[in-house]
Amino acid sequence: MRGSLGAPRILLRKLRELMAQPIDAQERLDHIVEQIATNVVAEVCSVYVLRDDNVLELAATVGLKREAVHQTSLKVGEGLVGLIASEARCLNLPNAQSHPAFAYKPETGEEMFNAFLGVPILRAGRMLGVLVVQNKAHRTYQEDEVEILQTTAMIIAEMIAAGGLDHLMLPGSALDVKRPMHLEGVGLGEGVGLGHVVLHEPRIVISALIADDASREARRLEAAIEKLRISVDDLLSSSELDQVGEHRDVLEAYRMFAYDRGWVRKMEEAVKNGLTAEAAVEKVQSDTRARMLRQTDPYLRERLHDFDALANRLIRELIGKPHGPMAGELPKDAVIVARNMGAADLFDYDRDRIKGLVLEEGAPTSHISIVARSLNIPVVGQIEGVVSLVEDGDSIIVDGELGIVHLRPAPDVEAAFAEKVRFRARKQAQYRRLKSKPSITRDHQHVQLLLNSGLFLDLPHLEESGASGIGLFRTELQFMVATSFPRAAEQESLYRKVLESAGGKPVTFRSLDIGGDKILPYAQSFEEEENPAMGWRAIRIGLDRPGLLRIQVRALLKAAAGRELRLMFPMVANVSEYERAQALVEREKNFLKRLGYELPETIKLGVMIEVPSLLFQLDELFSKVHFASVGSNDLFQFTFAADRGNTRLSGRYDPMSLPFLRMLKLIQDKALEHHVPLTLCGELSGKPLEAMALVALGYRSLSMSSSSVGPVKSMLLDLDVAKLRARVLPRLEAGGRPNEDLRAVLKKFAEEQGVPIIP
Repeated sequence: MRGSLGAPRILLRKLRELMAQPIDAQERLDHIVEQIATNVVAEVCSVYVLRDDNVLELAATVGLKREAVHQTSLKVGEGLVGLIASEARCLNLPNAQSHPAFAYKPETGEEMFNAFLGVPILRAGRMLGVLVVQNKAHRTYQEDEVEILQTTAMIIAEMIAAGGLDHLMLPGSALDVKRPMHLEGVGLGEGVGLGHVVLHEPRIVISALIADDASREARRLEAAIEKLRISVDDLLSSSELDQVGEHRDVLEAYRMFAYDRGWVRKMEEAVKNGLTAEAAVEKVQSDTRARMLRQTDPYLRERLHDFDALANRLIRELIGKPHGPMAGELPKDAVIVARNMGAADLFDYDRDRIKGLVLEEGAPTSHISIVARSLNIPVVGQIEGVVSLVEDGDSIIVDGELGIVHLRPAPDVEAAFAEKVRFRARKQAQYRRLKSKPSITRDHQHVQLLLNSGLFLDLPHLEESGASGIGLFRTELQFMVATSFPRAAEQESLYRKVLESAGGKPVTFRSLDIGGDKILPYAQSFEEEENPAMGWRAIRIGLDRPGLLRIQVRALLKAAAGRELRLMFPMVANVSEYERAQALVEREKNFLKRLGYELPETIKLGVMIEVPSLLFQLDELFSKVHFASVGSNDLFQFTFAADRGNTRLSGRYDPMSLPFLRMLKLIQDKALEHHVPLTLCGELSGKPLEAMALVALGYRSLSMSSSSVGPVKSMLLDLDVAKLRARVLPRLEAGGRPNEDLRAVLKKFAEEQGVPIIP
């Protein structure tokens, strides 16, 4: 009672003809189960689809009672069908009724059937339903029959995902694939965005599922696998790669999958049964993904990303599409969804159309989060598996304040968030009304509020926010959005526009801060490093490749002609590094002077304090620099030895903890002692509660994103600094309460004093 070896291909050809016929969804599904039953010589074939209430509904059958269709249902986990759905695995039983999970449904008339074969209906590893065949005889179904069912389940999955079965459900019920979902993550960028999903690396839609020539597809698959293996081997043997490191572990995992005989054999079998090579890869990928998602072993779950990346690479090899985001017109309300992104990737999109960003990974101080915040884009990260849950075009809401994502929201939820957006807009309007007010506290302490910026497009925010200048202009963003190194004239033009647009307000430029996770794709001299955050980056590159730094310094000097130039150097670990950079600026100044160029009226040089070694050189440092800025993001990660891009560590240590606040106070006290102006320009300064703590420590200059200026100024206007310092500073002294929750102390103070700390 088994199909012939040619039966799978015959069945797929018939299914292809069925899919093209102008018939309704129920009739098409009825014909599909009839064809499957005939092909595997089964007396019963049934399709159960997963509803949004976690119930599997009988949607079509041949062999069971017809009146049971859309009436019989099982919860996920209930009966054999529910067991398949809960575990995402095939079940092949010669005597189904003896299985402990068997659940008898009398309305179906299935009591006479013994043999049972059920397979999950999966798409991108997501459970959509179950496909079942049954026979009266006690028998075990053969491997080719299992393959037939798995292959046809893939076709049914595409029907479900495309909305082909939406109208079959009873009133009041809907398919799970369209179910509204409430997903919780971590808020990485404040604001609320409503829009539609755009996958950063769009899921490849394989339109040709059924092959005309199995031999040709087998050859295509073999050739693509061979190319894939060669590319992985080439990467591993490359002399540019170190012999150890995390990147090598990833490539070794790739090679393990690429040479895994079981993986290849499953794809070959799928091709033999009539699928195209691309469809075969997708089928095996979906089956494997579903099983791995249900593993409790964290190592196996982490390897899922490696497997997905390799399978996607193989599909792209087969269809001839390059890796990376696909071009296309963005909707006007795009919400980008990705596993992770580089900071430069965001600039590939029309930012006026981006209403939000959702990441499976991401951390508050990762550069993609920082750039998104500077563009006022709401961001939610650390939502596991979100890429497999969404489809391009799904409606979505991103709440960056609460760290929540609503996928396919119900109308009342959408209406509530639309009101939240309007409320936030009204609040922002209130903040804008404060822009002309000086940021002076109740007890007459002036706190300078500056902007973090990096693109000329950000400059209108300077006037809109009422900030008193730019405390950090990230010059590397110009390099990250370019396709090649910006020429000296291009750099000079940007810097001049920035200074002119600032309208006489101070602008502090940071010299090129590349390296780490900010690798320029066109820079051939960069090699992968085992620990890039503490590797060859920022001033280290500038001093080792002085031509790069000299061109930038020369462009800055020419752009600031007749004005003040403020330039600071990042990632300085020794005073001697600052002295070398200072000497380079002096040489460039003298060079331009000899050529008759007009020079800046004044030149002020400073450093970013972000490497802990500088804390033991503060006296020497402050005797040489004109100003300094605390880069709290990097200083924090180096102090606690916690990679700021590592999602496992992103919430482990608190920058408002006793050791870090003591460190920040030490820097401020030394700057005050030497009469050196000090600004803090990390993420801490842009949050009202954290900014309140910084003011308590003595900081009087804070640099932040434009959207943070209003909330921080609102906090300052109601703050009595003397009372705050009396509450906070004793707690930082030695012998105090080391385990005290300083956040709680600040929140209680704000509540007692009526200080607004909620943005």
